[in-house]
Amino acid sequence: MQVHKYDVVIVGAGGAGMRAAIESGQRAHTAVLTKLYPTRSHTGAAQGGMCAALANVEEDNWEWHTFDTVKGGDYLVDQDAAEVMAKEAIDAVLDLEKMGLPFNRTPEGKIDQRRFGGHTRDHGKAPVRRACYAADRTGHMILQTLYQNCVKHNVEFYNEYYVLDLLMVEEDAVREDGTPYKQKRAAGVVSYDLASGEIHVFQAKSIVFASGGVGKVFKTTSNAHTLTGDGMGIAFRRGLPLEDMEFVQFHPTGLAGLGILLSEAARGEGGILRNADGERFMERYAPTIKDLAPRDIVARSMALEVREGRGCGPNKDYVLLDLTHLEPAHIDAKLPDITEFARTYLGVEPYTEPVPVFPTAHYAMGGIPTNIKGEVLQDNDTVVPGLYAAGEVACVSVHGSNRLGTNSLLDINVFGKRSGIYAAEYAKTTDFVELPENAEAYTIDMIETVRTADGTERVAQIRKELQDTMDANVQVFRDERSLTEALNVIASLRERYKNISVQDKGKRFNLDLLEAVELGFLLDMAQVMTVAALHRKESRGGHFREDFPERDDENFMLHSMSYLDPEAVTDQTAGIRMDTKPVVFTRYEPMVRKY
Repeated sequence: MQVHKYDVVIVGAGGAGMRAAIESGQRAHTAVLTKLYPTRSHTGAAQGGMCAALANVEEDNWEWHTFDTVKGGDYLVDQDAAEVMAKEAIDAVLDLEKMGLPFNRTPEGKIDQRRFGGHTRDHGKAPVRRACYAADRTGHMILQTLYQNCVKHNVEFYNEYYVLDLLMVEEDAVREDGTPYKQKRAAGVVSYDLASGEIHVFQAKSIVFASGGVGKVFKTTSNAHTLTGDGMGIAFRRGLPLEDMEFVQFHPTGLAGLGILLSEAARGEGGILRNADGERFMERYAPTIKDLAPRDIVARSMALEVREGRGCGPNKDYVLLDLTHLEPAHIDAKLPDITEFARTYLGVEPYTEPVPVFPTAHYAMGGIPTNIKGEVLQDNDTVVPGLYAAGEVACVSVHGSNRLGTNSLLDINVFGKRSGIYAAEYAKTTDFVELPENAEAYTIDMIETVRTADGTERVAQIRKELQDTMDANVQVFRDERSLTEALNVIASLRERYKNISVQDKGKRFNLDLLEAVELGFLLDMAQVMTVAALHRKESRGGHFREDFPERDDENFMLHSMSYLDPEAVTDQTAGIRMDTKPVVFTRYEPMVRKY
């Protein structure tokens, strides 16, 4: 075992992690730990754009952007956080421009902007051009730009170091009302070096989690194979809550049967969704902004068209994205990557043929709860000193129950930057916390238990059955029967997981071992998602309960908080204790969403 000491340790080298590293690295001794080479991080798969009310193409302002974010999130958005994000969006885009990001330009040389779902002018009256973009590979450009700037600022990377545990100590503390409590405080992380199989402990004054999402709990997903909820799972296992885990976004336009993403930019540039009758069906569901309604509305509308028999193809199980009315030169200039995906993976020529699409699991709105500084919360309002989170692993709740397109690339830049600044500033004011005794023991035991296991169950088979049941029972539509079925299957899979084996018993680049450990996190997160979905007896944003089809503000205008609690064992809790947290309101009162 090796021990390293840094002022700030950042877990994850996607957009949020590297944006944090650029700020932290200029202020404090910083290390970035990542289980992937940084430029392979999933931020690179984001296509369509990053929104900011620059008003380069038409009138716009940050207040309209805030309203769209709150309304798009079905009013479960913490409005103080949404205001911060919308206000700081403009500087976030300009920061990237100054770092060298090659945005598309208007004829006047300004950053070009295009339409995206749910973004409107004048509080919902008409679509607005707010998304800044670099063709349809904006995330790729952001990732490359941030990495170049991390290198420029001499940020230290530990590539293919898989973080598996969070080290915290408990200290006696007193709340403002005088009641004593045990305050958690960050001390470091434990990681597994994939190249050597060695364990490394990183002692740090501040830790920033930026490890991404959890889309691989589903079979049909736009997410990379590495998005297995590691960061969320580590925090959850260490007694920290997870917020709003029932809310998963299903992106409307995944390639049918594959889930590979076709950016919303296609609809922003004029693409139209059609059913088997050739009808532009979104005119029925969202008359004002049609195909550019928020993603939860479009995804449900597509699923309803298929359910009601208006789907396309031999099995009537998808709808069509029609780009054939657009000029080929326009498609090539604005949508080069996604049209190539259609040709490569489906054999469809977008110039002349509509593309088969269906919703795909895309983004987790929930995660590790934080405040607007990126500080992690151990309960509704108590901060864990020295612990921060940003990006998809976190829930500052700018997305509420449904994220608007392009707000994710904005989120990672605004709150990645904030987390990096505050983590570095905190590190200047404190000393290292003494590491717990045998800090590496938990991780070594987990690794060795899996590596030496000689059971009869195959990791790939358990993962397949988990993903199949999540697709079947916890997707766009849910009800108590389907969620209970999913929970029962997950419970049986967790038992079978105790009897796994891995074929590779070595220590160097043991991908069998890696996938087995990741499966443990997937099972944990699938269980949390399903219990949280059972707990929320209403429909809101990305969470649609067919047995409770209406939004219930009286009982559920609250964030859900899931805690690991072995004593909370019933048919519908499975060792998870559910609590709630108030939503922060500033200026926008809840109203019915109409588009």
